[in-house]
Amino acid sequence: MPEHPHGTWETSPAARWEDAFLSGNGRHGALAFGDPYDDRVVVTHHSLVRPDGEPRPRPPALASRLADLQDRLLAGETDAAESFTDGRPLRWVQAFHPAFQVRFVRDTVVWRGYRRAVDFATGVAQAWCGGWRGRVFVSRADDVVVQYVTGQGLDGEVFPDPRLAGVPGGLGVGRGVVLTPYGAQLTLRCRYPDSDLAYTGTTLAVVRGGRTSVGACGLRVDGAQGLLLLTRVRRHLGELDAVAEAAALAEFIDGDDPAEDTYTALLARHEALHRPAYERVSLTLDAPRGERGLPGSELLGRTDGQALLERLFAAGRYHLLSASGALPPRLTGLWTGEWDTAWSGAFTTDANLNLQTASAPACALPEVTEAQSALVQGQLAHWRDNARSVFGTRGVVAPAHTDGESGHAFHFQRRWPMHLWTAGADWLLTPLVEQAETSGERPAWLAAALADVALFYEDFLTRTGPDGRIVIVPSYSPENRPANASWGTLNATMDIAAARHALRTAAAWHPGPDAERWTALAERLPDYRINADGALAEWAWPGLDDAYDHRHLSHLYPVWPHHDITPYDTPELAKAAHRALELRGAENHSAHGHLHHALIAARLRDAPRVADALRQVLTGDYFHPSLMSAHYPARDVYNADAAHTLPAVLTEALLQSTPERLVLLPALPAAWRRGEVRGLRTRFGARVDLTWSGATCTALVRPDRDADIGLKTPDGGDGHLRLTAGEDRELNLRTR
Repeated sequence: MPEHPHGTWETSPAARWEDAFLSGNGRHGALAFGDPYDDRVVVTHHSLVRPDGEPRPRPPALASRLADLQDRLLAGETDAAESFTDGRPLRWVQAFHPAFQVRFVRDTVVWRGYRRAVDFATGVAQAWCGGWRGRVFVSRADDVVVQYVTGQGLDGEVFPDPRLAGVPGGLGVGRGVVLTPYGAQLTLRCRYPDSDLAYTGTTLAVVRGGRTSVGACGLRVDGAQGLLLLTRVRRHLGELDAVAEAAALAEFIDGDDPAEDTYTALLARHEALHRPAYERVSLTLDAPRGERGLPGSELLGRTDGQALLERLFAAGRYHLLSASGALPPRLTGLWTGEWDTAWSGAFTTDANLNLQTASAPACALPEVTEAQSALVQGQLAHWRDNARSVFGTRGVVAPAHTDGESGHAFHFQRRWPMHLWTAGADWLLTPLVEQAETSGERPAWLAAALADVALFYEDFLTRTGPDGRIVIVPSYSPENRPANASWGTLNATMDIAAARHALRTAAAWHPGPDAERWTALAERLPDYRINADGALAEWAWPGLDDAYDHRHLSHLYPVWPHHDITPYDTPELAKAAHRALELRGAENHSAHGHLHHALIAARLRDAPRVADALRQVLTGDYFHPSLMSAHYPARDVYNADAAHTLPAVLTEALLQSTPERLVLLPALPAAWRRGEVRGLRTRFGARVDLTWSGATCTALVRPDRDADIGLKTPDGGDGHLRLTAGEDRELNLRTR
């Protein structure tokens, strides 16, 4: 296999879907697994969420009771928010689920020289064995799952199979097989129990050579030399026109050799979009050449090696790109092989989605921020309902959980009062603002959304404390509580930081009278508080005690993702934030907690702490052979948080930027003795190629627009850069 990090491979089949190699275009996903006798590809689609048989819930109508709650909390009634609900039980969002698996069950196989691999640069997953070769990719250009099997004497049956773990017993299944001059049209319709909704998979089979016939479940092939399968899934009401679906797929068929020529044309169109996106950024470290060629499962055992970080960085960008399109990645990315997906396979916006998409602006993946934009734009009307219904305000409030369809805030209970959380809109819009700064373009819809967030705070931030400063009440720090109070309380540090950032950002995007009001309101927000341990407190309200052993680090929100607290501008607060990081426990060792810890440590220039947090994840057996990850150690609960967040951690250790500042090698772990990263983007509109070795560092800065910025050098010094669009600048610097 090639000695580079841009793919991974194994010498044995994937017996479980969790070990499948992955492909996706941000709409359809594919999990390639099985063995040479029973080759399987699970097909997924972002739109596939299971209806729960109930009317879609709306946010609780609580606005008329808000003033009373605020009075009680301000009066010291620490558990007052526990009754601030409409009495409904906890309601999960609709669960994400797979469509079906496309199986090719062979009569016989010559088991010789098995290999399987995935190429990150093309998005193609492959397997070889005994003279046959199978390839799978999901086209970013044509939105179709493409499977292509070649070899001599392909005998067996091809069929779509809905029998996956957790499939509901009441799922209504209908099949259709129609032979065609080039092969067959296979249709599988699945109607949800007690629902008018259904989804239909259409697979077009193009067969080279041999004979075809209708099999027991699908298409029977005998003596074929090639088999091309094109699959799409549609979720719909009523009946779907299967003839029209098949005709749309048939438009791809072309050439003298329809199977080979069609595959080649589809791959070329897909690769023209996928490869440039993937190759915009690359990272190499001081990895031995021999390690770079190891199978992924063996490489995962070499946790101190640089080759593992190289490959995980590449895999993380690949999987993040592949999961982002119609929507951004879910808790499981775009993939699952069972219906009982943990936490409904939702978009969880109080840390998980936010961490997964954090690298997109710097790692040159605007496709990811465009997908997040699509999620936000599709739900803004529901966010307005949340603001009106719960708080009686204008503007918007984002939910902590969404299935991608509903943006209403209805997932809450006493222990997790998610409906009280007001910081979500700011966090979801942050990478979109950063992408706008990176590109120099300000979408009109985003400007309007930022104004909506500011309008919410104008109406909501009406209470003041004894010092005359604003009090945020009620306030919630996901998903923690003070040691001496209930979850819904006052002045969570995250809420203060989010309100300040949202108001200042909206003011910067909307100069004039609105900006003056919003800036003045931001100035009246409370200061952050340093507790008796010298740590940045999670709640700025006096008397609320910190609870340190928790997986979330919400109170360090002003450090990361924002730059409200930095070692350069606010050194005393940065020292307190660092103390808070030291005191934070890992609770249940959720992968997102360790990597969130690393991101904050990088902003605070603590390279040993970055390295230790990474070591917790690399040695905790969080990664499957596919290099997709799990939520807990020992590969417990399939989850994309670690896989998608790791590139952000490595990037933050190497380069950080704001519209006014460039920070080079702020938190370089000692083990990364030499390396190169190419193509990173900055928020002042430049690309940066960075190389380092021993005591020296070279940065090539390629500005797309003029900029006048401060420079923080690797040895901790200060500098200044005046950049001119189109004029590259080479900086030769000393490391620490």
